[in-house]
Amino acid sequence: MSEKLDSSASAASNSDALLPLAGTRIVSFCHFLQGPAAVQYLADLGAEVVKVEPIAGAYERHWSGADLYVDETSVFFLAANRNCRSLAVDLKSPEGKQVVEKLISNSDVVIQNYRPGVLERLGFGFEDCKRLKADIIYAAATGFGSSGPLVEKPGQDLLIQARCGLAAATGSTPTPVGGAVIDQHGAALLAMGVLAALVKRAATGQGGLVEGNLLNAGIDLQMEGITSFLTGRFDEDRFDRHPRLATWLHQAPYGLYQLADGAIVLPLTDPKALAEALDSDPLRALSDIDLYSERDRYADVLQEVFRTRTFAEVAPGLDSQGVWFAKVQSYADLRADEQVQHNGVFRNVDVNGSEVVLVNHPVRYDGQVLPLRRLALRPGQDTHEILGELGYTDADIAAFEEHKAVRLGERREWREKSIKQ
Repeated sequence: MSEKLDSSASAASNSDALLPLAGTRIVSFCHFLQGPAAVQYLADLGAEVVKVEPIAGAYERHWSGADLYVDETSVFFLAANRNCRSLAVDLKSPEGKQVVEKLISNSDVVIQNYRPGVLERLGFGFEDCKRLKADIIYAAATGFGSSGPLVEKPGQDLLIQARCGLAAATGSTPTPVGGAVIDQHGAALLAMGVLAALVKRAATGQGGLVEGNLLNAGIDLQMEGITSFLTGRFDEDRFDRHPRLATWLHQAPYGLYQLADGAIVLPLTDPKALAEALDSDPLRALSDIDLYSERDRYADVLQEVFRTRTFAEVAPGLDSQGVWFAKVQSYADLRADEQVQHNGVFRNVDVNGSEVVLVNHPVRYDGQVLPLRRLALRPGQDTHEILGELGYTDADIAAFEEHKAVRLGERREWREKSIKQ
């Protein structure tokens, strides 16, 4: 790993045995969502991440879902930028470029998710960074890849859901998924690629180029269905199915069914066990049918059985027969979910008097939840600290600011709160 720049906050975090990437320095040229989410996974693991932002701040600071801001900070920004420091700099200014070049020369990894060619034009492409640090690991995330007929097209989660077949395969008619699943999966794959490159460099001393894109991530997310569809050489009408069934390739009852007080899902199950669990003669009569070729018929009958019953009425029977099932929950239900509480999924943070609920790093290490070490609530709030670590004097930093090459952002307070159930 590169020599660690002095910082009391980072030194304290690196003493924590839970942080396997302690001592790894990452420069992030990333904007919402694929790039920041990938970087956040690595920052959670202890990497010392510097988020290089424009003087006005990263794109996601100025945009938030549901127009939700906490202490003037976008909730979208808070969702995907924890444990990173912020350096606000004008990459087009000579001084700003000099600062970032020095930062890269003292780092292990550069990660970016701009469209192909953008950072190359600014002098921070892979070859540029290799000249600054011969063993640099350079990770680039794009929408469609770094070359090819769609290289200039914008890549965004919903657009990719349409192109990769996910929307067509979801619902009884084409339906987008209710979350940025491709962005998030692409982020996890990119983080995995960076980790693999770090392992390779530790063994060989060589850096390299890691490339991820949303189109490949969207297809990878569906490897089960796509492999089955293309191998079976099915027609597109195979996607046409009963609105209660979750996929085109599974037999009934695999799907979602309405109850009198909500909804329930059932994966594959023994039809005889299900008939007994619900004490249903109509289902008993269908116990021996082909549950794939007649899956629509079975789903219709099962929906009628569920329609007038509540979850509390059906759950004991399903449990007694070993039938797998789950109640359909909303986001609002998650905070009271006993398993979610046990897993320590959420973290409450106070941001200048306002509460923020963050989703923790999803993996546990030695049974522990990884710590939240920092939040850069303002663009450039760590600029002075980072420049000082790079060897610039206060006079140098003041001159950079005067020339508008950097921004010294004010700090905002945050602290962890006890989890409210």
